[in-house]
Amino acid sequence: MAAFLLTISASLRSDAQVNVSINIGSQPLWGPTGYDAVEYYYLPDLQMYYYVPSHQFIYLNRGNWVFVNSLPAQYRGYDLYSGYKVVVNEPKPYLHFATHKVKYGKYKGWKGKQVVIRDSRDPKYFVVKGHPGNANGHYKEHGNNGNNGNNGNNGNRGHGQGQGNGHGNGKGNKKG
Repeated sequence: MAAFLLTISASLRSDAQVNVSINIGSQPLWGPTGYDAVEYYYLPDLQMYYYVPSHQFIYLNRGNWVFVNSLPAQYRGYDLYSGYKVVVNEPKPYLHFATHKVKYGKYKGWKGKQVVIRDSRDPKYFVVKGHPGNANGHYKEHGNNGNNGNNGNNGNRGHGQGQGNGHGNGKGNKKG
């Protein structure tokens, strides 16, 4: 009887571990660090959502929720890397938009207050497509403003390769 209960107990523990959802590899590079599983991000600056599994933005347009693969034209200049993202792990959070708008409105304008996956040195994020750490199996740091390199300017980590002007590989100059 004891062996039977032990077998059942081990089986239940095994099932519980399988049901844990980890989707780090499907999260965008601009997503905040610290989360193993993310369903949605709420973007307070834009008052819209991003659905991680389908890589779609969800926004309200004339009373209807619209799902699109890229930011709507009026937000194309928005910097997803610096804007604040709130992780919301509930089904169809946009149905609670009025609540989220009030609850997370305090994060509107909080630019650069989160470490994003692209800038993380944690190896668990190396699986994210485009992460500088998944090239050659190790993390590569990039500096800022064209003075790119292993320590970056003033000792700060910069932006990943190919993210825009003044970013890329090279030798940095640490000042401190």
